[in-house]
This record gives sequence, C-alpha cells and structure tokens, in this order.
Amino acid sequence: MRVRKYCEIEDREVDQGEIGKGYQLTKGQVIPISDEELRDLPLPTAKAIEIVAFVPLDSVDPLKIGEGYYLAPSGQVATKPYKLLRMALDRSSKVALAKYAWSGRERLGLLRVRDDVIVLHAMRWPDEIRSPEELLPPPVELSDEEIDGALALLDTMTREDLEGEEFQDTYTEALAQIIEAKREHREPPKLQEPESQAGQIVDLMAALNESVQKARASRGEDADVHELPKKKTAKKQPAKKTTAKKTTAKKTSGRRPRSA
Repeated sequence: MRVRKYCEIEDREVDQGEIGKGYQLTKGQVIPISDEELRDLPLPTAKAIEIVAFVPLDSVDPLKIGEGYYLAPSGQVATKPYKLLRMALDRSSKVALAKYAWSGRERLGLLRVRDDVIVLHAMRWPDEIRSPEELLPPPVELSDEEIDGALALLDTMTREDLEGEEFQDTYTEALAQIIEAKREHREPPKLQEPESQAGQIVDLMAALNESVQKARASRGEDADVHELPKKKTAKKQPAKKTTAKKTTAKKTSGRRPRSA
C-alpha cells in the first residue's frame, strides 16, 4: 500500500523532501522548525535520560504508566553506571522517575528492573489524564452479605502466576481460524452467544455463587461450594384489621385556590 502526500493549495503530489515540521502560531502563520533545531534543543534531556527522583512503585498510579522499553548501555563507558543504577534500584525496591526526549518532545518516564535489565516506561503528564468524576455510577446500597460474596469470589480466583489458558491471545487464534476457513472456501466459525432474557432482574447473590462454582471447576478444584449467605429480609407482619369510617363530603366554594 502506498501513502500519497498531496498539497491541496498547489493541487499536486509532494515528495518527502518537501515536507517539514512547523508550529502553527495563527491560522495563517506557521513557524518552520528543522530537525537540526529539534536535536539541538537547550534541554538536558535532549540526548540523555535525567533522573529526577526515586519513589516506591506502589506510590505511582498505574494509570500514568504506559508502554515499556528495554534500556541498554551505550558503549563500554556506560556499562558501569548502568549496572550501578540497576543494582541500586533492585536492592532499594524503588523505581526512578526520569525525563527524556521522545519524538520531538520531553516525556516523563519510569525506570524499573526486570530480569537484570532496566526497563523504561513512558508516563503520562498530569494534564493528560482526565478526571473520572463525570463517569461515576449513581449511588447504590450493598449489603454485607453481597460484599462477602464478592470477596469469596476474589479469593477463589486469586493465583500466583499469569500462566494458563486464561492469558492466551484468543483474538489471534480466532482470526487465524477465519483466515484458514476463507482460504479453504468454507464458512468461518461463528461465536455462540449466550442466551439472555431482556429485562431480567439479576440476583446478585445467585450470580456471585455461580461465579465461584465456575471458577473452582475451571481450576480443577472441588466444585461443591457452600451457598453464600443470603440477604435477610424482614418478616411480613399480618395487616391489622381496621374499621372503615364513614365520611361525608364537604362542599367547597367554586373559587380557584391562588398560588403562593
């Protein structure tokens, strides 16, 4: 596939040598910026990673952490400082916050140790994360029994590793099945969707209990699960019989009541 770069003003195709970078100051004014000027920016992070702080990993919001990249020392001179930083991070159980240049801008990053190698994670600046207040669900009430049921499900599904069928890329496998079916000129497999009844009210306790049973059965454990405690409901008291009182309707005047 070929990507064509087209100039609408001159009504012609342009090549890569005619394309440059710039900053749009106003609608009709663009300040050109060359690659050399970007490389020579007066920033200490333009050609190196600058560490600004060391913090515990659990003090960093995971929402701020992005993709990770392995770092390697650049030449023999950087080998000793690289190893020193790696050992210091490993023994202190801390991570380093650093600034570095990436794609023509300064970024915030996180340095951590993985298998004797330093990993750099791109981080988001505070103004790049939106507030979740507008997404909060409406308030609801939960009973202690429902919370205990959720904790029971959490304990059942807790594990020490990330190995197993649950962590395989099923999307790629399904896509491969579609490609193979099309190559052989047969109908691709279809997903069997579970039956659902519209407007059905979900019993949260029953759903939690069923989820615990499925989780244990999938792990080859004893599928016999004691039923989670059900929410207690107050006993209905018999309605008291009352004698009906006869009332007589009073006549009212034909005037309309005035609003306050």
